[in-house]
Amino acid sequence: MRRIAQVIKVRPEKLAEYRELHRAVPEPVLARLRASHIANYSIHLLGDRLFSYFEYHGDDLAADLAAMADDEATREWWKTTDPCQEPVPEAAPGDWWTPMERVFLME
Repeated sequence: MRRIAQVIKVRPEKLAEYRELHRAVPEPVLARLRASHIANYSIHLLGDRLFSYFEYHGDDLAADLAAMADDEATREWWKTTDPCQEPVPEAAPGDWWTPMERVFLME
């Protein structure tokens, strides 16, 4: 299992909309996450930053993320959520959600 932590900014004027969207994530989007071997997925908010955490139980994260990007329901979901977000200043070119470095783990 691989732990993934990421960060992105939420646009302040879109925060209420972003919260509302996540009160009812479409089941096909959740099913695609599960089919991509993603579990224990959560998103947290602090100020204007969203932090996501999930556990990846597959063998090829890049392929599973590509399958998500090819999924019609997921693409429609992203059309509603992406306008609420913007990359953090620390993002590398091309990053949307930016990977975070793990500095501690207690199991």
